[in-house]
Amino acid sequence: MRNLRWKQWAAAGSAAALLFGLGGQSRASDNGAAVAGSGERFMLHLHHLHTGETLDIVYRVGDSYIPGALEKLNYFLRDHRTNDVSHYDVKEFDLLHSVMAKLGKPNGTIDVVCGYRTPWSNEYLRGRAAVSGVAKNSQHMLAKAIDIRVPGVATSKLRDIALSLHGGGVGYYPVSQFVHVDVGPVRQWSFGGGGHVGHKRRARA
Repeated sequence: MRNLRWKQWAAAGSAAALLFGLGGQSRASDNGAAVAGSGERFMLHLHHLHTGETLDIVYRVGDSYIPGALEKLNYFLRDHRTNDVSHYDVKEFDLLHSVMAKLGKPNGTIDVVCGYRTPWSNEYLRGRAAVSGVAKNSQHMLAKAIDIRVPGVATSKLRDIALSLHGGGVGYYPVSQFVHVDVGPVRQWSFGGGGHVGHKRRARA
């Protein structure tokens, strides 16, 4: 019995390793083959700058979202400080897909600076400086926001593309060199540096 349990545990561990990878250079993929029917395949190529993980995944085919792919995305975008996982609003993934399409880089990689953020992590970041650029009621805590970079694309251009989609909030962070995109209310702000578009706010949403 003990040997059987050990073999079952080892098999489960191997499956987890295949799903999420091991170590900082891990790569997970999902081609959406399990989804019946046909339609446009919506794919994202993501690299997390804090965990080192990479995810290439088809998360939607036509109008159907792939449950297993969403699960992988939620894990990939977990709070990297606490490892807590949330359930992302699928419109956020569609927004990222639209950003890359409008950039003319449908197969390009998105560098993820920050995904889901627990209330604890949010307060931790807010407490690091008198003016932190972190909102008290951040959309990150609702799993509706991601901070991103796209290699080879200027932060200002990435901001302009995101703004043109009118998909939600767009925050421009020229000093830290990333753009916040969320699927909350449509709004815009800039934090740090100059060249902001629209009004300037002191807190990241």
